[in-house]
Amino acid sequence: MRLSPLQKLRAYGNSSSIDVKLAVEERGYWLAWSRIPGIGPVTLGRLQQEFGSLSAAWAADSNALQRVSGMGPQTLQTIAQKRAILIPQELLVQHLQTNPHFWVPVDQGYPRALLEIPDPPSLLYYHGQPDRAEGHGETHLVAIVGTRDPSDYAKRWTRKIAYALAKRGITVVSGMAEGIDTQAHLGCLEGGGRTLAVLGTGVDTVYPPRNQGLYTKILEQGLILSEYPSGTQPSRAHFPRRNRIVAGLSRAVLVMEAPVKSGALITAYLANDYNRDVYVLPGSLDNPRAMGCLGLVHRGAQLILGVGQLLDLLGAMPSLPKPAPQPPTAVQSTPIPAEQAALLEGLQQLCHHTGESSVPFDLLVQRLNQPSGEVSSLLLQLELQGRVAQLPGMRYSPL
Repeated sequence: MRLSPLQKLRAYGNSSSIDVKLAVEERGYWLAWSRIPGIGPVTLGRLQQEFGSLSAAWAADSNALQRVSGMGPQTLQTIAQKRAILIPQELLVQHLQTNPHFWVPVDQGYPRALLEIPDPPSLLYYHGQPDRAEGHGETHLVAIVGTRDPSDYAKRWTRKIAYALAKRGITVVSGMAEGIDTQAHLGCLEGGGRTLAVLGTGVDTVYPPRNQGLYTKILEQGLILSEYPSGTQPSRAHFPRRNRIVAGLSRAVLVMEAPVKSGALITAYLANDYNRDVYVLPGSLDNPRAMGCLGLVHRGAQLILGVGQLLDLLGAMPSLPKPAPQPPTAVQSTPIPAEQAALLEGLQQLCHHTGESSVPFDLLVQRLNQPSGEVSSLLLQLELQGRVAQLPGMRYSPL
């Protein structure tokens, strides 16, 4: 039986016998394909479906690539030109220097909920505190969205609901924009909860700048996500695209206040397409900022009639199927290849010699006297096995 890409990726996340080295190498091919103009998430999914892996697709000739829907002569020519100059593993090593924290769909940390949507991000950058259970769909994520210019009524209810969700252990997802997004994140943080901010910039860029304090708090108590690499500045085209990630991550979307022309409505429409529940805070016919919400109710969205009623409804949300349980010591008890063992021993000795719990990448490369690309690949394999942790500043610590 031929597995779908989604089934293959889920099998990857559940397997204890996966060849970690091959998984690491595959990341370079996801990165390389994403650098080819005209190749987006949908086409990458088709390539994965046709060839079983993006490394196999990279090695395929033009005749084989033509079988993939959407591959016209101009696209095939562009692919040939780029494949002649891009070396996936070298590209990965270079990329990790400025973007050390990102997932591709074959990584275990990649949020499984995003694999349900038709165009999951090819690369998903993150900054903050990843949560394995959250990524595997074992916790509820709820999005709160709305206008950048909300009424006091919408602000008050957004903060109240986000606080209540946090107290219930539900992760709040929003976009860190002004208005409703900001109130959602603040309410969740005040409730001691975990919040995710999906940006239309790089994860290192705060927008709007006045949310610098909020950004810092989210890093301490949640996660910043983006499909754009570090240094990417705000662009009008980026924000509608990021809305699909907000909707895809969440099991439900709450629209607190939105005029007829609002990005929040895009998120709500996408959520409906993804079979997510959509809830709306009721507003007044006299308030133009609520007219988009009233339109959603007309389309079948459920009304929020109070915190208790909402929590009851959210309690019935379907969760993603849980991954097959794995023995907690299975990975650590499995022998590792000699080159990985040698690097791990070298890292441990270097930490002991310096008296530090972690050491910088450059010092490790110098001490081991090995090519930086080889060291980076081995470190990533050890990180995926839970034997090494990467810390800010390209520092590594043995676990």
